[in-house]
Parts: sequence; structure tokens; C-alpha cells
Amino acid sequence: MSVPPRKVPPRKLPGARFLPARLGPKAAEDEDGRVQGDGGGLSLRAMLPNAVTAAALCSGLTGIRFAIDAQWGYAVALVVLAGVLDGIDGRIARLLNAQSRFGAELDSLADSLSFGVAPALILFLWSLQDLPRFGWFAALAFAICCALRLARFNARIDMDNQPHKSAGFLTGVPAPVGAGLAFTPFYLWHETGYALFRDPVLMTAWLTVIAVLMISNMATLSWAALRPRRAIRIGLIAVIGLAFAALLLEPWWTLAAISISYLALMPYGLVKYGRIKRRRRLDAKAAAAQPPEQGAAHP
Repeated sequence: MSVPPRKVPPRKLPGARFLPARLGPKAAEDEDGRVQGDGGGLSLRAMLPNAVTAAALCSGLTGIRFAIDAQWGYAVALVVLAGVLDGIDGRIARLLNAQSRFGAELDSLADSLSFGVAPALILFLWSLQDLPRFGWFAALAFAICCALRLARFNARIDMDNQPHKSAGFLTGVPAPVGAGLAFTPFYLWHETGYALFRDPVLMTAWLTVIAVLMISNMATLSWAALRPRRAIRIGLIAVIGLAFAALLLEPWWTLAAISISYLALMPYGLVKYGRIKRRRRLDAKAAAAQPPEQGAAHP
């Protein structure tokens, strides 16, 4: 009597059970960051979004080179350009259906360098080096908090229970926005020339506050949370067009206005999310108090 061959389960790599099936952030955190595994490697159509991510990385790191030469305007502008490129690479990947595990990891590393390390070094060379001990600690705190934020986002990417994301909000200030906010004193100093905006004590406190906002658990607005009424959408398009023109003509004033407007809208985001939380709590209580359906089968 023949014995059927015993089925041998496929071998697993050590630690494979700890790896999620999908992983990785997108360029914009209000997008779905889960991506399929690469399988056969990087596809040809995935090269374009990854090339844009690499360009964003080069732009952010080149800003450090200009900061070493004390060309502050070029240094900050290149980090801002990295933020623009970072905002479109994920959308290009979605349009091409080219999300990949490789691209997700590259995007995360590029964000950490372009929006954590590069702004910290630029601001240290611009102002914080006049307060070397505490200034360097503030620069380190900013870079570390940026890396921690990205790590937290990666860790939560496959979690089903994400109250902020399900309501159209983000958790904390996104890394590109944090870099833009960190440069706000520079925008004002470049246009006004006031030495106060370059004061190392002020910059140390400012950079520390932005670092804390990046890793905070507070709900912040995202594009998904903005729902302009139909009556103002045409006017809003005109305002966006004028803002783009202002960015070309008066870039530093415009960037300062954008940063201040974002900070001013943060309390509005907290209030709006608080309303959503209360509505969810009332819905949960109503669902729990609802009597069972009539005619349900009894065991």
C-alpha cells in the first residue's frame, strides 16, 4: 500500500511573519498609503514617480550645499521645491497605477532627509550656530521628530482603526508642511531684514514647537477635510490663481502668508474634528441603545 507523499509547507524567511503584506507612505499623507509588493521587481511605469522622488531628494540635499555657501535664498527655495515634487510623485504613481514597495520606502527616506535633515542643517547654519549648544539640540530635535513622524505613519499604514484618517484628517503636522513652517522666520527676515527673526533664541524655541507639532496626536486639516460650498468654488479658483501669481512675484511674502494661514486654521481643524468625535459618540450610543430586531431567531 503506497503512502501519499507528505506535503511540506513552504519555507518562510526569518521574521517574515512580522512583515505586513502592504507597506509604505505616499507623498501626500491623506492618500491611501498601502501598496502591493513588488513581486517581480520595479516595473517600467514605476520609474517615473520614483525618479520624481529621487529629484525631490536631490533638491532638498542640494539646499544644504547652498547653505554652506551662505546662499540662503537658494537653500530654502530648493527645500520648498522638494516639497512640491514630493506632493506630485504619489499622485503620478496613482495615475499610472505604479505604487510599489520600493517607491514607498524611497519616498519615506527622501522625506526624512529633505524635510528633516536638510531644514535642520540650513537653519543651524543660518541662525542656530550662534547658540551652538541649545541651537544644535533644537536642530536635532527637528530632524529626529521628522523621522519619528514618518516611522509612526509607516507603522499605522495597515491599521483599520484610524479615527483621524477615517474623518479626513491627519495626525500631527505633515513633514513637508513642518519644513515650510520651520522656515517662516526666514521668510520674514528675508523681506524685512529685522534681526529679531534671525535671533537664535527665538529660532530655537520656534523649531522646537514645530518639532512637537509634527509628532503630536492632534488632528490637522488635510485636503480631504476641505469641502468648500458650491457657491464659493468659482471664487476659490480665482483666489488660487492669484495666490500662484503672488508666489511668482513675491515668493517669500506668499510663503509666509501660507504658513501663518495654516497655523491660524489649526484651531478650526481641532474644533471641526471635535464635532465629528461627538457625532460619532452619539451614533455609537444610539446604536447600542437600539433594541434587537423583532422576530430574530433564538438559540
